[in-house]
Amino acid sequence: MFKNSSLIIAALLGAAVYSATGQTKGGSTVKSVVDSKKTKFISKPLVTSIYTADPSAHVFNGKIYIYPSHDIDAGIPENDNGDHFAMRDFHVLSMDRVGGKVTVNPVALTVKDIPWAGRQLWAPDAAYEKGTYYLYFPVKDKSDVFRIGVASSKSPTGPFKAEPQPIKSSFSIDPAVFKDTDGSYYMYFGGIWGGQLQRWATRRYEAEGSKTDLGKPDEPALTAKVVKLSKNMKEFSEAPRNVVILDAAGKPLLTKDHDHRFFEGSWMFKNNGKYYFTYSTGDTHMLCYATGTSPYGPFTYKGVILNPVQGWTTHHSIVQIKGKWYLFYHDTELSGKTWLRNVKVTPLTIHPDGTIETVDEFVK
Repeated sequence: MFKNSSLIIAALLGAAVYSATGQTKGGSTVKSVVDSKKTKFISKPLVTSIYTADPSAHVFNGKIYIYPSHDIDAGIPENDNGDHFAMRDFHVLSMDRVGGKVTVNPVALTVKDIPWAGRQLWAPDAAYEKGTYYLYFPVKDKSDVFRIGVASSKSPTGPFKAEPQPIKSSFSIDPAVFKDTDGSYYMYFGGIWGGQLQRWATRRYEAEGSKTDLGKPDEPALTAKVVKLSKNMKEFSEAPRNVVILDAAGKPLLTKDHDHRFFEGSWMFKNNGKYYFTYSTGDTHMLCYATGTSPYGPFTYKGVILNPVQGWTTHHSIVQIKGKWYLFYHDTELSGKTWLRNVKVTPLTIHPDGTIETVDEFVK
C-alpha cells in the first residue's frame, strides 16, 4: 500500500507541476508531480465524500463491490515507514454497474473491532465462500508489527466480525485473495519498506534498523508471498512461498531492476487458462504484470499495465465484468496529497495474444 516518494517519477513524467511534498529515503524533500501538458484524467473519482485507495473489486451476486482503504488526514508528517497512512476503518463501496451510482456503505470494520490490533488498517481484500463473506486486512499488532487478519459477515458490506488473533504465520501487508477455477483459494501478500516485508527476509522478524532495505543490487529481488488458504478460509494450509518473477531470459528479477521487480500491491487473475500476477513496482510507480501456468508461479515479466499516476502510490485490482475487463486504481485528483487518495476505474484491453495494453491516466 505504501510507496516511498522517489526522484524517479520526475524523470518519468518530465516537466511537472508540483502538488504535494514528501521525503525520500535519503531525507531530501521531493514533490508529487503532474505533467503540465497532461491536465485531464481519463476517469473521475468514484466517490468524493471520503478519501479511498487500494481498491479491491469483486462481483458478488451480479453486483460490484469495492473494498478500499479509507484515507484520513491524521496530521502525521510523511515518512518512509508510512506513519501518515493512519487509516482506522473500512467502508465498502457498491454499484450495480460501471458508470452507475456508487454507494458508500456504513463502516464495515474498525481498528477497535480487532482484538489484537494496534494501528494502521491498510489495504484489504475480500472473498465469498458458502454463504459467508471474508474480509482480509493488514494491521499492525500491539508490538507495531504488521500481521494479516480475517473477519467474516453474511453481508458483502458488513459489518464484519474479526477473528480474535491474526492468521498464524502471516506478516507484512496487501493481502489479495484469488479463487482458482478448481475452487481453491490462494492469498498473495507483501510490501516493502513501510510494509515490513524486508524485515522477514530470514523468516524471522528483524527489529527496526537491522533489516530495513531491499537487498543487494545484484541479488534476486525480494518478492511477494503466495499461500493456499485452508477450507475454512481463516488459515494458511501451508507455509508461504516466494512468488518468483523471471525476466525474458528466465532469470529471477534483481533488486536493482526497479522498473520491473515487485514492491507491493499484488493482484492475481486468470484469463484463457493463464495466470496473471500483477503488482506495483513501488518506488518507480508502475503497475506491471507477469504470467505463468500455475498460481504458484514462476511468472515471466510481460509489461506495464498502468503508467505512473498523480500521487506516487499505485495499488489496484483487475476484474472482468459482463465480458469486459476493468482496472480499478487510485490517484490524488481530489486532494493533491499522497495520503488522501481517491479510487477510479477504467476499461482494460487484453489482446487475443494475452498481452495487456498499457494505460496512461492522463488525456494527451
